[in-house]
Amino acid sequence: MKFTLTRAGIIFLLILFNFSTAAYAEKILTVMTHDSFNVSKSVIETFEKNNGVTVRFIKSGDAGAALVQAILSKNNPLADLFFGVDNTFLSRALKADIFTPYNAPLLAKIPAQLQLDPMNRLLPVDYGDVCLNYDKKWFASHNISPPTDLADLIKPEYKGLTVVENPATSSPGMAFLLATIGRFGEDGYIQYWKQLRKNKVMIAGGWEDAYFGHFTAASEGDRPVVVSYASSPPAVVYYSEKPLAKAPTAAVVSNRSAFRQIEFVGILKGTKERELAEKFIDFMLDIQFQEDIPLQMFVFPANTDARLPEIFIKFATVADKPAMVSPKAIETNRDKWIEAWTTAVLR
Repeated sequence: MKFTLTRAGIIFLLILFNFSTAAYAEKILTVMTHDSFNVSKSVIETFEKNNGVTVRFIKSGDAGAALVQAILSKNNPLADLFFGVDNTFLSRALKADIFTPYNAPLLAKIPAQLQLDPMNRLLPVDYGDVCLNYDKKWFASHNISPPTDLADLIKPEYKGLTVVENPATSSPGMAFLLATIGRFGEDGYIQYWKQLRKNKVMIAGGWEDAYFGHFTAASEGDRPVVVSYASSPPAVVYYSEKPLAKAPTAAVVSNRSAFRQIEFVGILKGTKERELAEKFIDFMLDIQFQEDIPLQMFVFPANTDARLPEIFIKFATVADKPAMVSPKAIETNRDKWIEAWTTAVLR
């Protein structure tokens, strides 16, 4: 049997073909993140072009708030992937059973100490050390030695010099509380905080208020010591209006004075784009994305093959021995620790 296409039939087939092609090109991959997530537009465009997809990011508050939203919507997930769970929320995220395992090939390039989920439901993307930062110029002009250890802050000469973030309302605040628990133990951290309170420590609601509201190196404040990140000094140099040969701030990472935050990505159960989600994780763990991380989020890439920018090599530091607290211990004791801290420091 012979079929002959009319002009109208040919036009119809062309329209149908173009519609199908457009439908594929308009495929969307949705990634839920915290508000601090950032990546170069050109990097994401590479993935989109190579995979015929549009990547959409949903910024959903800080890491804790975003995770809660993902858990509450588990039966009707808002995204295909979630980025931003850190090791302070790892156990809570895994207990909620919202992620599906993926054994990404590039995990072979990531240090074992960053891989905290043996089932690979959450895969490490980056890390950074939360620690004390100090204003070099302030200490030099006041003839006081800058702190080199957490224990220095309770000495008389450091009275009224430090601002930290509230662990109940701030991610770096929580990480710093964990640093003190890892360093002084459950039996000693509250006594340390009582001594800090006696030494007139200031408590800010969040990092921005502490750093840009009270830290002498970044504001008109009167606190030359602040809780921030070991990668904050290169950020100061990078964003300076004038070229700087030296960083005006420095980080304290010795002797378990820092807590290492690790950020993870995972595929949400219920995704209809499983194959694309796996490809996006592969992309996040590969060199182009990993080398984009330092100057976008000022943390370190997890892939050991990723090259650091020169500004990180010169001015960033990494703790050799960060304070350690297991994700399970954090999940079990988080509320108890925060309540004990609140009683000792704020009441």
